Amino acid sequence: MNQKPISIVGMPSDLGQGRRGVDMGPSAIRYASAQSLIKRLGYEVEDLGDIAIPSPESIDMGSSSLKYLSAIKQVNEQLAGVVSDVVERGRFPLVLGGDHSMAIGTIAGIAKHHKNMGVIWFDAHGDLNTGETSPSGNIHGMSLAVSLGIGHPDLVNIGGFAPKINPEKTVIVGARELDLGERELIKNLGIKVYSMHDIDRIGMAQVMEEAISIVSQDTDGVHLSLDLDGLDPKDAPGVGTPVPGGISYRESHLALEMLAEANILTSAEFVEVNPILDRENQTAKVAVALMGSMLGQTVI
Repeated sequence: MNQKPISIVGMPSDLGQGRRGVDMGPSAIRYASAQSLIKRLGYEVEDLGDIAIPSPESIDMGSSSLKYLSAIKQVNEQLAGVVSDVVERGRFPLVLGGDHSMAIGTIAGIAKHHKNMGVIWFDAHGDLNTGETSPSGNIHGMSLAVSLGIGHPDLVNIGGFAPKINPEKTVIVGARELDLGERELIKNLGIKVYSMHDIDRIGMAQVMEEAISIVSQDTDGVHLSLDLDGLDPKDAPGVGTPVPGGISYRESHLALEMLAEANILTSAEFVEVNPILDRENQTAKVAVALMGSMLGQTVI
């Protein structure tokens, strides 16, 4: 990143998630000393505070197949505007969440400036559902599909254009729980997925070498969307949708260290930290440690 100045944005939303508490994720990450770590690594950093999010109790849920659609559209439009302004000022957007529906706004804001962006989606899930295929109706499981231009028009057209990203330049790392509709979409679009089977079989180093090659070739920027449930629940217990058998703490650091070495990231978000389900803020501390590796922190 060549010491590019960083702007932190909080997205304390739990509208897209079925379990409450993830709205406190940005505060938990800040409390885990995110800003002081970034400063110690030599970056100039500003914190722009949080996007204002209505509580689920104060608004109508709407359709059970697209829960809180109207509110999620509104807050992601706001986030897209803030992120776009950050990029316009020549800064690196670092967005803290919050449920993964926030990626709709983050990517919309970045894609306004990066027309051929690569994406690394570090997640146990594909987030490739739509209102028709989702078993839950929770929009945090639709955010990647929306960014690819698939889903409800109110979400797909946030920012005034669609699609935001190209499936051929999108890589999912750590998948181990995919719904039937997501599997079909992955095959139809040709999205590269490195499941836990792949990581076990060829190792994280080779996975990241291949992923970096895919997302950096003929692109004008690379976004990292890191869901903490990509890690094994033993290392990151404070997430709403934990899936056993995930990426280890050390494998996660290696992945982000390799991204730092490749010097390709132009934006990042860390999502789904839920302090209510956590132990002594462990998951937020893991998120901050991984940010350090992403920003070039090394042992020696």
